[in-house]
Amino acid sequence: MSGLVLAVDIGGTKFAVALVDSDGNVRTARRVATPPGGDAWTLWKALGELIDSLLDGAAADGLINGDAAAGGVVAGVGIGCGGPMTWPEGAVSPLNMPGWRGFPLRARLAERFPGVPVRIHNDAVCLAVAEHWRGAGRGSANMLGMVVSTGVGGGLILGDRLIDGGSGNAGHIGHIVVDPGGPPCGCGGRGCLEAIARGPGLAAWAVEQGWNPGAAGPPAAATTLSGEGPRTSGGETEISGDGPGVSGGGNGAFNGEPGDPGAGPAYVEAAAASGRQLALDAEAGDEIALAAMSRAGRALGLAIASATNLCDLDVVTIGGGLSQAGPLLFGPLEATLRDHTRMEFARRVRVVPASLGQDAGLVGAAALILATDRYWTH
Repeated sequence: MSGLVLAVDIGGTKFAVALVDSDGNVRTARRVATPPGGDAWTLWKALGELIDSLLDGAAADGLINGDAAAGGVVAGVGIGCGGPMTWPEGAVSPLNMPGWRGFPLRARLAERFPGVPVRIHNDAVCLAVAEHWRGAGRGSANMLGMVVSTGVGGGLILGDRLIDGGSGNAGHIGHIVVDPGGPPCGCGGRGCLEAIARGPGLAAWAVEQGWNPGAAGPPAAATTLSGEGPRTSGGETEISGDGPGVSGGGNGAFNGEPGDPGAGPAYVEAAAASGRQLALDAEAGDEIALAAMSRAGRALGLAIASATNLCDLDVVTIGGGLSQAGPLLFGPLEATLRDHTRMEFARRVRVVPASLGQDAGLVGAAALILATDRYWTH
């Protein structure tokens, strides 16, 4: 056995698999587009072939020894997947993958890799775990990790341990209510953070206000899409001079994956009226687009303030495509957060960009196996 962990990251647009070592380093990885409209067998077959390709390549490179088909070449399997799911059993029904409804993903992988631990958690939780273990939240005992993209999710670390809650859904900040009279949410409620701040919802609100996507012209900053501006991983750009602040993560919108300049946009929607275009137009000075980004920032600030006052947080990390909008989003977030964290203990919270980029889900999934004392309770 190699001592490496197989990490699996299941998403609506891509499957990713990797071998991760005990220090959280991705030694080799493979990615493939999720089969569009695939049924249960098609999706499982695509994942199995991706894993086989990874292991065959690793064997050829000398990273692992033995027969990859035998399943005994890794120390364990960690999985991150969108929900809902039964947890920790791991029967998954990802909303953006209708081919899997109650699909026994954990059990199928346990059959494929007998004799080693196979563990699964929500993909947003895995992202939070990754940032706490090896990313922007490292060294903090009390952290909320957030993802802001086509949805809004999160994971909660308190006392240096992942908090699961009764059903594995603790830290689900996307469904904190920030506007009781606000727009309907996919969960059935109204005014949830996700309903307001997720990219597609934000773009839809802007269209209702009269936004004409792309009409503002290209942004003034020439580095917006070139990837040559400040990285989102460093956290050097402070948005506020008062107290612990929000690191803006760059001077413009969508420079690529955090910490990976030039990689292209991490957040892409097919429609012209997308969250990405909205951020570009806001940077170019479009008043409606600017108002939309401020609306999202205020909603995020309110939700983070509530979480901070409840949980006494040290740091909040924010990843996902929309978070790459920089000061357009983080400026109003910071102002709102400071307005609603007046107690001394709450004022110390810092909000910083996530730093691990596209590997975060894989690193967090591997941590379910490699750092069980902090991230696994079953």
